[in-house]
Amino acid sequence: MSQSLTAFELLLQIDRRCRLLGADLPSQPIHRDSWSGIGFRLGDHWYVAPMGEVSEVLHEPRHTPLPGVKPWVRGVANLRGRLLPLMDLCGFFGHELSSVRKQRRVLVVDHDEVFAGLLVDEVQGLQHFPQGSLESILTNDLDGPESAFVQGRFGAERQWLVFSPFALARSPGFMDVAV
Repeated sequence: MSQSLTAFELLLQIDRRCRLLGADLPSQPIHRDSWSGIGFRLGDHWYVAPMGEVSEVLHEPRHTPLPGVKPWVRGVANLRGRLLPLMDLCGFFGHELSSVRKQRRVLVVDHDEVFAGLLVDEVQGLQHFPQGSLESILTNDLDGPESAFVQGRFGAERQWLVFSPFALARSPGFMDVAV
């Protein structure tokens, strides 16, 4: 008569067999030698935001304008039951947003108490750079208010400025939206 196994013992036996069969498979190399971020455009400049600082990228949603706020606050949208304030990032920095609406995207930032959508001219998708190729930037290398949120640059075929949405979310000027 065959010995009956408990469910746990059967699972242990299956696990042992899988590990023995898997030992002959080639190991998968883990690539940790690249820095990844979401590439986007504001006016004539290209930026890249660290992956961990953008929770999602959306098409420009329908929104409701808000009274008594600065002009760069576009309004509020419903994002799966949460109210998402939409901020025109070009307007915040004193630039004009692109007139091509179908290219505009929203970078959603969810950091501490701040949940906001940053409206940008265009998103270029995921960008990868060699880990050691980040160059520091001196504050006098950049002009304009966006320089306070730039943490470096990558210089591939085009110059990508590393923009921190978390630093923007911590900025008192960004949180001061009332007129």
